[in-house]
Amino acid sequence: MYAQGGIASVVTKNDSFQSHISDTLIAGAGLCNEEAVKVLVHEGPDDIKKLIDFGVPFDRDANGDYIVSMEGAHSFKRIMHCNGDATGFNVTKTLVGNVKMHSNITCFENMVLVDILLGDDSAVNGVVLQDNDNNFLAIQSQNVILATGGIGGLYRKSTNSSVATGDGIAAAWRAGAELENMEFVQFHPTALIHPDKNNRYFLISEALRGEGAILRNRKWEPFMKNVHPMADLAPRDIVSRAIVQEMEKYDLPNVYLDITFKSREVLSKRFPMIYNECMKRGIDIASDWIPVIPVQHYFMGGIKTDLNGKTNISGLYSCGESACTGVHGANRLASNSLLECLVFGRRCAQDVNGASKKRSNDMSLAIDVKKESKALDFETIRSNIRYTMTKKGGIVRSMKGLKEALTEIEAYYEQLQRAELRNVYELEKLNIATVSLQILTAAQKRKESVGAHYIKTESET
Repeated sequence: MYAQGGIASVVTKNDSFQSHISDTLIAGAGLCNEEAVKVLVHEGPDDIKKLIDFGVPFDRDANGDYIVSMEGAHSFKRIMHCNGDATGFNVTKTLVGNVKMHSNITCFENMVLVDILLGDDSAVNGVVLQDNDNNFLAIQSQNVILATGGIGGLYRKSTNSSVATGDGIAAAWRAGAELENMEFVQFHPTALIHPDKNNRYFLISEALRGEGAILRNRKWEPFMKNVHPMADLAPRDIVSRAIVQEMEKYDLPNVYLDITFKSREVLSKRFPMIYNECMKRGIDIASDWIPVIPVQHYFMGGIKTDLNGKTNISGLYSCGESACTGVHGANRLASNSLLECLVFGRRCAQDVNGASKKRSNDMSLAIDVKKESKALDFETIRSNIRYTMTKKGGIVRSMKGLKEALTEIEAYYEQLQRAELRNVYELEKLNIATVSLQILTAAQKRKESVGAHYIKTESET
């Protein structure tokens, strides 16, 4: 629901499927699954039409034509959006409303996934959930789709909701699911320097730079023009590292995004959410530069799936940010994330609809229920893991730092594995440690820099 920019898709006559495919492959630094990218791009427009049929209010011009915008690393304008910069909110609101109209869909809200139930044939046989009052609920099912989002809670600064702690990825791994591309964590170049009351960093959409906004340093210089041929519209990993270099070079807490050349009327209409949020914080984007920093934003890795969202475990599927379909490679192209949710979420559903209905009667938990009762300082453990991941598993990494981080987090993981986890809050800490270890292990194995995985050379260190 926090996605601002929009959904990327080929919707204009001058654009082409091949161009969108090419832009995606280039952003992914050669590590995309090309077949998955073709599926994403070719099937995306029809899925957007389905959203329109559901009632998603995409923005239109005075003639009634859909408005498409430009974003970083795209060759053409192909981003459809709602209410300027509130696309995720409008898509989520519309789809949730549609779900609640169906009497054959039962919603259990404010629940957390504890673990995946397996049958005697090692196939999925359901899930165990826990509510805010620490009550457990076991639901038996021969098919489970994990759409549990990202891993922002592993880092100190993120645009993600605070509940994005990799729970689905951790549960899938415990059940024996294969993970892929875990080293590729995307940092968005531009978020407001201070978090909100929920410690979430407010995203300043890439769409601003698509409309011409310029990143400036303390000397007012537009520094991106010396970094990449696409300047401020370069891929996100390149922009994020350039900002970090500027901040270190001048010992600054942030850089600035300048869109003051646009009128107040244009800005308040095109970016109402960003305009109003900045005004609340005393920043008038029509006359003030916006103080921004890179923060964790998206996860390209996750549960390995095929083109239908299936994992290596019979009956287990995944889609969205918790899945690794291969479409993003080493670095996601802007606004391809919501498109991936649409295309591969539908493919999961279609495959489940065609699946056999056999079910084992046996159920077993992957998580070890025999625990020590030794009390742990869970908040300190969480804080230390997030500090280590930010410092040594973040935008710029080193082999020395990754080795140190693995040693530190392995110690916490072992403590959490043995501990009695009594509630959602404590379970999250195990999941954070589990996913952090998988990210660091994958990062250590990839010796060369590629996409969002950047390893300092000895001279840089």
